[in-house]
Amino acid sequence: MDVDHHRSRHHRSASSLTMVAHLFGILATILMLVWLLHYREGLDLDSDDARRVFNVHPFLMFFGFIFMAGEAMMAYKTVRADWQVRKFVHLFFHLVAMVLGIVGLHAAFKYHNQVGLTNMFSLHSWIGIGTFTLFCAQWLGGLAVFLPRGSSESKARIAPWHVNGGRALLLMAICTALTGLMEKATSMKLQHDNEAHLINILGLCILLFGISVDFSVSLARYA
Repeated sequence: MDVDHHRSRHHRSASSLTMVAHLFGILATILMLVWLLHYREGLDLDSDDARRVFNVHPFLMFFGFIFMAGEAMMAYKTVRADWQVRKFVHLFFHLVAMVLGIVGLHAAFKYHNQVGLTNMFSLHSWIGIGTFTLFCAQWLGGLAVFLPRGSSESKARIAPWHVNGGRALLLMAICTALTGLMEKATSMKLQHDNEAHLINILGLCILLFGISVDFSVSLARYA
């Protein structure tokens, strides 16, 4: 009875934190769009305006990569569903995150080439490319280990490394996003104080999204 009560309490905690994570994730997406559309000329990967090309990068790296990766983690760990369903949803959301992340990285490199900036010169870019490379390796490793019907013992041995590696990569991605916002805010001329405040609130929402996702998956006991 005590064990069941303990698990039920974890389920409720994870469920509440999952809702909080979605709240911060959606709020961060809205703030990102307000910033890029209202203050930064909009988004267009094929534009001759380098600023509009660059703006694709922060949007896709948060909504396309970080948000989708967080959704993948929560879908697997906090949703009451069949294990096979959760596994394939987890795999699919991570695949979406990887594809959109590639497009987001392409936007950054294209912007650098348009304005004549050197690629991979900042701490933000180093952490970012390292995080994305490890993310791809994590996804491919998970595909190779957990999708086929293999040894349950080997899967059980690797699972804690896979889970904790995913949590670490999410927090690394959050760190990358925050350093990117700081880098952009200090390198560009802000139109007025409202834009600076918006960027600060956006950064806080991204941070709280990452923390909420991490807590929700660590408290969940469905898997």
